Amino acid sequence: MTEPPSEPGNFWRAIAGLPVRLLKALVGWLLALVILFEEWGWEPLQRALAWVGRLPGLRWAERRIQTLPPYGALALFLLPTLLLLPVKLLALWLIGQGKVFAGTLVILSAKVVGTAIVARLFTLTQPALMRMGWFAKLYGRWTVWKTGLLTQVRASWAWRFARIVKHRMKQRWHQMRAK
Repeated sequence: MTEPPSEPGNFWRAIAGLPVRLLKALVGWLLALVILFEEWGWEPLQRALAWVGRLPGLRWAERRIQTLPPYGALALFLLPTLLLLPVKLLALWLIGQGKVFAGTLVILSAKVVGTAIVARLFTLTQPALMRMGWFAKLYGRWTVWKTGLLTQVRASWAWRFARIVKHRMKQRWHQMRAK
């Protein structure tokens, strides 16, 4: 247990900083959930689009994407974000119209499709993107930060509890199917 602050001023500063610490923790957890979703979906969705990319017309497009210069690759990599903005605005409009389920479905669909497209585009453009020093540096920092955050989340009691629940549900499912 932590010791109470020795001076009264420190105590009130600690109390005043509590909302900021709580907000940082909440934002950290929400960000961690988004990152976990992307980690979970990145590889399978990228592989699914790689399979689609084997179709004759798309094979040619993927080869062209791989030959883009660094800034062309960056522009293409950022394009899905811009294209999905109107879809997300539509979702917010639906929610504002009282169609919460439809709006949520649109947001979730856009997230899955967007993650799939960005994952595939990143795989195709990564060599070109890494030729830009600033991008390679930021990507390295991002990777270190993301790994630390995921390590912290996976070490939390909530994560461990969810893994235990998942394991037990899986066991029960297999037991029920065996009968």
